[in-house]
Amino acid sequence: MTELDPKAFLISIFDAAVAAADPERTIRDHLPARPKGRTIVIGAGKGSAQMAAAFEKVWDGPIEGLVVTRYGYGAKCERIEIIEAAHPVPDAAGLEASRRLLEKVRGLTADDLVVALISGGGSALLPSPAAGLTLADEIAVNEALLASGAPIAAMNTIRKHLSTIKGGRLAAAAWPAKVVSLVVSDIPGDNPALVASGPTVPDVGSREDALASIAAYGMKLPAAVMAHINSPAADAPNPDDQRFSRNEVHLIASAGVSLEAAAAEARRRGIEAVILSDAIEGEAREVGGVHAAIAREVATRNRPFQKPVLILSGGETTVTLRAKGKGGRNSEFLLAFAIGTNGVEGVHALAADTDGIDGSEDNAGAFADGSTVSRMRAAGVDAKAMLAGNNAWTAFDAVGDLFVPGPTGTNVNDLRAILIR
Repeated sequence: MTELDPKAFLISIFDAAVAAADPERTIRDHLPARPKGRTIVIGAGKGSAQMAAAFEKVWDGPIEGLVVTRYGYGAKCERIEIIEAAHPVPDAAGLEASRRLLEKVRGLTADDLVVALISGGGSALLPSPAAGLTLADEIAVNEALLASGAPIAAMNTIRKHLSTIKGGRLAAAAWPAKVVSLVVSDIPGDNPALVASGPTVPDVGSREDALASIAAYGMKLPAAVMAHINSPAADAPNPDDQRFSRNEVHLIASAGVSLEAAAAEARRRGIEAVILSDAIEGEAREVGGVHAAIAREVATRNRPFQKPVLILSGGETTVTLRAKGKGGRNSEFLLAFAIGTNGVEGVHALAADTDGIDGSEDNAGAFADGSTVSRMRAAGVDAKAMLAGNNAWTAFDAVGDLFVPGPTGTNVNDLRAILIR
């Protein structure tokens, strides 16, 4: 194994995971039948522009449509219009995109088909405040959610009760047209109704559930928001509503499938691989500490796995903001991991978001090994102080260990890959 370049190996694992969620390959396998009437393509998410470009390539028939994605995540389409808007905090461009998407699906007939291309990130990209609320209210809610440490399922249950487009409302607006949703899941557990807060897929999460999460995570939301969510006007459509009776939902890519592809690539390269879980949640630094303990056990005692081995996990951790540093959940996970494996030889790790962006900077994540903390110290950086200040990006930048692949065109959540030689 001396000839193996750990960083190059870990990048190949990331690439294999992303390739397994490639939209052209996955959409081709889930094409709906052509309708008698029009085909309208709509979509939202960080991978939705690439999904739209892929759909154009494989669809045999006339189409028109509109898709919203994050700034810088567009793709070239001939017949589907791509709008870019802000993520992770909504802006006016997203507000206009939501209005136009709702307009696009109104007035359709039972002979028409709506194809919804949904991927993670759509929650922020589709601001559409309920009556009596404003974009500023929705921005305040998003900022509170991002700082709360709440899991994504709780966040999206809250979001859908404050919206005129989420929680199945976009599909309801398209009725009586048939809506076929093609979903790339970035949600632990892969409930398609929670991806992008389910604009076309309703779920059973109630106002009571949303209020319980607001209380449990101590969120301070604007008074107008609390008044709305406490009223029956906030109730979202139920899945058994007749407007959804003809619709179809297809999960076309997920963390589980991508982790299996990553494991297969490792084995092809001669390294045994184990998958801990595709649905790990929790505070990023705490999950990092647990992964570090497992890596130490393997490196020093050859248990519970025999080395050499690649340990993989997926899901979506959360960060409770304690300070205003630069970072993201993957870099924060990895900084805690680096502290926990400081001085341990033969351990190399990559933690990255499969959409190519971790937090607000341009990196997907970072690399770490047993020398990371000492190299940071040599560069004048205190790893523990950086972790305390939510400043993991700055720490990894100081030692040149950020991972910057650029937008990938898909989004199946986080990939954590730990090589133990």
